Amino acid sequence: MMYKLFVVLVLCWGVESFPDGAPVDACVKNRPNQPNHGQHRSQPLSTLPYRVQASSATYGPESAITVTIEGAEPFKGFFIQARSVETDEWLGSWEQAPNTTIHPECSSVTHADPREKSRATLVWRAPANTQGRVYFTGTVLKDYGTFWANIIAEAPQDPAQLQLLG
Repeated sequence: MMYKLFVVLVLCWGVESFPDGAPVDACVKNRPNQPNHGQHRSQPLSTLPYRVQASSATYGPESAITVTIEGAEPFKGFFIQARSVETDEWLGSWEQAPNTTIHPECSSVTHADPREKSRATLVWRAPANTQGRVYFTGTVLKDYGTFWANIIAEAPQDPAQLQLLG
């Protein structure tokens, strides 16, 4: 009897955690940017307690853009992808940061430990010989059952692309 209880507890613990971050299949599953956390679903973006901000929305050859996640409440995880504004395809690469895992197959970065975080600073590198516009989208997890998906990072607007109102 005690053995069965132990097995059930171990199985439940394993189902309730992704301590090493999102698996690479998070890039291509049928609900993009949404964790497969059983019955749990994304919280409304209007209740997001975190700020996800990119230092720019435009890039030149091999330029770097910093993406920061922070908030008043700690969070346990994240999954962020870089995508082309023009084609919506995965774009560029992430620089290795402490306690992160990079999925180069789909230009994404995720947490690599289960500890609570108050801030994550990530650096994305644009491809060589190209320029354009990029956006950063993904998920921030407060815990296994509480997360916000399909977040799009705030970014300063390029003044050259803004229309003057008159």
